[in-house]
Amino acid sequence: MVMPNPSLLLQSFFFFFFLLPCLSWSCPEYQKQALLQFKSSILAMDSSFHTLDSWNSSSSNCCLWDKVTCSSPSNSNSTSTPSVVIGLNLSYLSAPLMPSNLLAPLFFIKSLRVLDFSNNFMKGQIPALGFGNLSNLVHLDLSLNFIEGQISALRFGNLSNLVHLDLSWNFIEGQIPALEFGNLSNLVHFDLSSNFINGQIPTLGLGNLSNLVHLDLGGNSINGQISALGLGNLSNLVHLDLSWNSINGQIPALGFGNLGNLVHLDLSQNRFNGSIPLLLFQLKYLQYLDLSSNRLSGELPEEIGNLIKLQQLSLGSNKFSNGIPSSILYRRELEELDLGNNSLSMEIPYNIGNLSNLSYLILGKNKLTGGVPASMQKLNKLNSLDLEGNLLTGEIPFWLFDFKDLQSLQLGGNNLTWNNNMKIVPKCRLLGLSIRSSGLQGDIPEWISTQTNLSHLDLSMNQLHGPFPQWLAEFHFLHYLFLSHNKLSGSLPTALFRSSQLAILAFSHNNFSGELPENIGDAKFLRILMLDGNNFSGPIPQSISQISSLELLDLSRNRLSGNIFPVFDPQVNLFYADFSSNQFSGEVPTTFPPNIKTLALGSNKFSGALPLNLKKLRNLERLELQDNNISGKLPNSLLQISHLRVLNLRNNSLQGSIPKTLSNLQNLRILDLSSNNLTGEIPIEFLIVNWKKYKQGLSSHYIDMYFLLDLSNNQLSSEIPASLGALKALKMLNLSFNKLYDKIPASLGDLQNVEGLDLSHNKLSGPIPFAFTKLQQLTTLDVSNNKLTSRIPVGGQMNTMADPNFYANNSGLCGFQIHVPCSEDLPPAPKLQDHDNEEPWILQEAMGIGYPIGFLLTIGIIFLAGYFNPSPPSNSRRRRSHHPHQLIRQQI
Repeated sequence: MVMPNPSLLLQSFFFFFFLLPCLSWSCPEYQKQALLQFKSSILAMDSSFHTLDSWNSSSSNCCLWDKVTCSSPSNSNSTSTPSVVIGLNLSYLSAPLMPSNLLAPLFFIKSLRVLDFSNNFMKGQIPALGFGNLSNLVHLDLSLNFIEGQISALRFGNLSNLVHLDLSWNFIEGQIPALEFGNLSNLVHFDLSSNFINGQIPTLGLGNLSNLVHLDLGGNSINGQISALGLGNLSNLVHLDLSWNSINGQIPALGFGNLGNLVHLDLSQNRFNGSIPLLLFQLKYLQYLDLSSNRLSGELPEEIGNLIKLQQLSLGSNKFSNGIPSSILYRRELEELDLGNNSLSMEIPYNIGNLSNLSYLILGKNKLTGGVPASMQKLNKLNSLDLEGNLLTGEIPFWLFDFKDLQSLQLGGNNLTWNNNMKIVPKCRLLGLSIRSSGLQGDIPEWISTQTNLSHLDLSMNQLHGPFPQWLAEFHFLHYLFLSHNKLSGSLPTALFRSSQLAILAFSHNNFSGELPENIGDAKFLRILMLDGNNFSGPIPQSISQISSLELLDLSRNRLSGNIFPVFDPQVNLFYADFSSNQFSGEVPTTFPPNIKTLALGSNKFSGALPLNLKKLRNLERLELQDNNISGKLPNSLLQISHLRVLNLRNNSLQGSIPKTLSNLQNLRILDLSSNNLTGEIPIEFLIVNWKKYKQGLSSHYIDMYFLLDLSNNQLSSEIPASLGALKALKMLNLSFNKLYDKIPASLGDLQNVEGLDLSHNKLSGPIPFAFTKLQQLTTLDVSNNKLTSRIPVGGQMNTMADPNFYANNSGLCGFQIHVPCSEDLPPAPKLQDHDNEEPWILQEAMGIGYPIGFLLTIGIIFLAGYFNPSPPSNSRRRRSHHPHQLIRQQI
């Protein structure tokens, strides 16, 4: 017996109720009044609303109104028996933003079987018990609105007749109520996508929906694992979309193995791990399979070839390895193949041209080798080809530009080479082109001027030179333009910034010069502007502050100057601005939007005190003002920027003590106050507070963060606080070139993540703590030019700290690291025999001569070993770029 197709039944139902509305039967008066009340509520908000003009009190029969469907009379022989409203198609009403309680009158029309209120601007929560009254509903569509509140408050449990339920694209939240949805056993189409649903997919409730043909829960916050038990009951499923959630664990093999009618399966943008279950490749009707952006791994199985009807396959952004299965090449129905952003290796199959229906081929960001297969010439339907970011070699084939339908060609980031003698006459009209790092030489190729539809162009990391061509500046559809790391020169044409489409300009590391165009602010939709590493000069155009969409601005490493900065509107989205390594002067500018997170002003000529209104940049996370002429004290206002993670004031002329109010900077990770004129003590309070949360070690969330404390090259005078040992996350500690005294605290041996430790050029005394043997990450240690004594500790990384220069000018140290034996290591002197308490004359003479000679020899050996190195001259304390810790600091 052939089972009726539920979706066909639903279509027939729609045809009956929407295309054959009743023309002669009258609806009950109370239903007419309910509809008029609904319309009246809309008119109260917008008197110009005309969509429901046919709804009026002068018309006694609401069955004749637009968007209303009525049933036939209960008695076919009587014309007096009223019909009832069973269908309302109220989608696209073009009304203003409507409150959800506007639906309240409709809940009195209990005969309703179809209600479509999609694509409106309804906002708020659905009135309690509202839908519970409409127990006859078969079709309910509330998609594309602004409905809020918990899904459980919608009370769908009574709607046991529902066949079609669409709540997609709203703001509904909470967990799917298992019992209520378990009652909807007649449901054929269920769409809850693009909401804020969380929790797991209920096993019991889902398992009862055995008639489901279409299930879409994508675009939510669903988590946990999928139960094979509940999923296995949905044997009628044709369309299943669980994409854009947080579902984890392995893909259940048995559950998907039972979905024999599945045509469309989308599990992308989740957290699935493990390998793809082989049962998935037994779904013989599957046409669309998307498992991209998960954590799947292993080799791609040859069983993929069993999906004989497959048209779209997307496995990108996972961790698949090895080669491309040969079985895929026999699936000639394939139109889209995405294997990009994995770890696939070996060569692209030579016969990939067999996939003659391919329009999209995405193999970028893998480890594929070899050349571009010649058989690709047969892919004459190709629309998009992405081979970027592999290890491909050989010459870029000219025939790639012969595909008439090709719109996107991404070849950059390989070892492919461009034949600069090749003349290209493209037959395609490209929208996107990347030939990054391909050996292009000379001017920007003239043939690109024919591609006037380009929206994305990447020619970076080549050997292009010459001026910026005028024809490129007049490309009106250009969104993204990458020309970084070339040798382009000259000024930027003003026409470039007249484009209303421009979003990203990346021209870093070229030889561009001249002043920045005054009309740079005309590029209203520019989001990223990177002009660093050029020779631009003059002031920053004031119009740049008018680009409200600007998010990232990098003008560093140029020759820009001036003491007046643009005043950015507080609403500008700028979060990153780098003006370092220029010739700006005057006071430190503060004319940036309050939401800025990174502000780099280092290596300029700023002077004066730090401005008090820096605190208005309340969201700053990184502030760099190193290598300027800033003077005065550290203001308390600066220490009110509680989000600061990086504060770099190195090499200025700051004075006074380090404020104890640094404890306000709870998020600080890098603090560099080196090479100033700071005096006083190292404050104990802020050191305890700042990193106290990391006393148990570095959490996984911050494991890649660099933690640095550099107070070197100042005039600090105190003991080293023992509380420093609590900074478990610290990677580098530099207290050199100060006036610190007393013993090195043993607690520094608790700095389990420290890699560089510099305590040199102080007045420290006593032994080097034995606890230093616990510093397993230590790669550099400098305690030279102090007053340390005793044996250098042995064990752990201390055995590798064997450069005598790092212990120099500590007259009391000994140990194998500096080739100086300790007294306890010397063999005991032999006992002299007593011959009537008389010593031979020769022995007395030998001792008289030998001791002085031995002493002189020992001193000579020590000098030859470099132990007593002379201290560097005092004028070297300000800059020591040759020091190993300076190198560490420069890398962050």
